[in-house]
Amino acid sequence: VQLQASGGGLVQAGGSLRLSCAASGRTLSSYILGWFRQAPGKEREFVAAIDWTSGVTFYADSVKGRSTISRVNARNTVYLQMNTLKPEDTAVYYCAAARRLSGDYRTIRPYDYWGQGTLVTVSS
Repeated sequence: VQLQASGGGLVQAGGSLRLSCAASGRTLSSYILGWFRQAPGKEREFVAAIDWTSGVTFYADSVKGRSTISRVNARNTVYLQMNTLKPEDTAVYYCAAARRLSGDYRTIRPYDYWGQGTLVTVSS
């Protein structure tokens, strides 16, 4: 699976961004698509994930209620809509793919495929 993330940028606190992750190479029906982020000097952390087949979603507590993960099957694309952004949301955001039933999707371990990352900067 090849993943191409886009949509990052500079936004003021309180603003919104929508990240996109275009997938290619394989059918995604057996995969979980996730978003992770990594701030400078910090470990990569889980943000959100979606089961491509069922649409079931998972969120980190830090973004729950402010973010929505979704997918458009026909476009093979997963989106992360982020609202009410805070300076602490500043990070490089990565999309990733994990096979279903391969582990805890809120951790890095199950994810075999990673996109290149897109930078989100939230100014105060």
